[in-house]
Amino acid sequence: MKEKLEQLKTILAEVSDLQGAAALLGWDQQTYMPPGGAEARGYQLSTLSRLAHTKFTASEVGELLEDLKPYAEDLDPDSDQARLIQVTEREYKKATKVPADFVAEFAQVTTMAHGAWENAREEDDFSKFQPHLEKIIDMARQYAEFFAPYEHVYDPLLDMYEPGMKTAAVREIFAKLRPLQVELIQAIGEEEQVDDSFLYQAFDKQSQWDFGVDVITKYGYDWKRGRQDDAVHPFTTSFGIDDVRITTRVNPDFLNTALFGTLHEGGHAIYEQGFSPALARTPLASGASLAVHESQSRMYENLVGRSYDFWVHFYPHLQEVFPSQLGNISSETFYKGVNKVEPSLIRVEADEATYNLHIMLRLELEIALMERQVEVSDLPAAWNARVEEYLGVTPPTDREGVLQDVHWSAGLFGYFSTYALGNLISAQLWEKINQDIPDLPEQIRSGEFSSLLEWLRTNIHSHGAKFEPQELVKRVTGSQIDSVPYMAYLRKKYGEIYGV
Repeated sequence: MKEKLEQLKTILAEVSDLQGAAALLGWDQQTYMPPGGAEARGYQLSTLSRLAHTKFTASEVGELLEDLKPYAEDLDPDSDQARLIQVTEREYKKATKVPADFVAEFAQVTTMAHGAWENAREEDDFSKFQPHLEKIIDMARQYAEFFAPYEHVYDPLLDMYEPGMKTAAVREIFAKLRPLQVELIQAIGEEEQVDDSFLYQAFDKQSQWDFGVDVITKYGYDWKRGRQDDAVHPFTTSFGIDDVRITTRVNPDFLNTALFGTLHEGGHAIYEQGFSPALARTPLASGASLAVHESQSRMYENLVGRSYDFWVHFYPHLQEVFPSQLGNISSETFYKGVNKVEPSLIRVEADEATYNLHIMLRLELEIALMERQVEVSDLPAAWNARVEEYLGVTPPTDREGVLQDVHWSAGLFGYFSTYALGNLISAQLWEKINQDIPDLPEQIRSGEFSSLLEWLRTNIHSHGAKFEPQELVKRVTGSQIDSVPYMAYLRKKYGEIYGV
């Protein structure tokens, strides 16, 4: 049986290599590829996607998995081998429902859509992206039908990013969370507003870049196994445990964009660099889910990077970097400024108190699109109406509205809810981390992050995708995904800042 396991691992390694090559082409597409290369790149990604899918769904893989079932039953159920067989079987059953031609076409369609989205965003013209999005949504519905019957047409899409999670469960979590966040936002709105005008000045781009690099280096990002580049929309990608790359976007007139974007993507990358080497080139060398992934990025961005303890250490250095802009701004004023609560248009720059509302409106729109309650042609108006309903502001342009996110051009329907779920998980983990490392605040004030990284490596990172998200969270914290710790965190933090 060990020989059959090795045969399976060989095939999985080859699939991983093909996926890594496709990811490398995707990274290049968003960083250095000239615009004219989009069509050829689409064919290349289509070919690689087809090859990887065909190899993974071959009958040989199914036969090996069937033969290995008795062997897996005798293993420790938490062992790498047992979990590899289990997770591979789950992914194999899903993948065999999807034709290789569909996978190849989807790669081609989304590659072309990305270029169209960039152009539409730059020119603030949704019509240039609309036909591409219509095709993507048609294919998303087609994908869902491969898994019929289902409880909800959105379930198969959600399952791609959050294994085991159902649309009804996400809706229930959000239904409980939304009124609590709205109540907090209203209470904050009644208090004297925080001044953050000092964040909107000219800040040298390279100095912003270098400061972010310094922070994530201290966090533990390994530059021998990664790099950072510029992109229209920041993202993290991995070609293997030892090559995990991040991108950021620098706004020369607003400090937060690159600063917290770099911290966010650094959190993603540190997670990917932390998978156990034993899981390399297997389906286990991946995040447990996108929500768990987001818990890492949001933790490093917000629970650490927007904390007062963090700025005790880093703010004097930031003042040295930008003396004319920040030299006369106190640390307390700066801390309050980067934590200002104000309904805004751009999700990636939203404060912690309003961020989840950005996610909820996107989830509702995705479900409405899948249910055919909203047509793509009506999407800009539907987007603006929901932003007005949820946040009390209206996008003046589609660039600041329906065209702001890259996700739909990549076909990532089902993805957005993971951001909010990640926020909830991050707070649950943070409670446990602070119980296990009681002097963590003092460590952060000293710019020391090794204990935090070691805890995350041991409890989260090293496991990769061995455990489904709900199981992993329960193993670590004692309960499944729960909004109570997150709301307690928000109330405490903003109670101190705003006196509510």
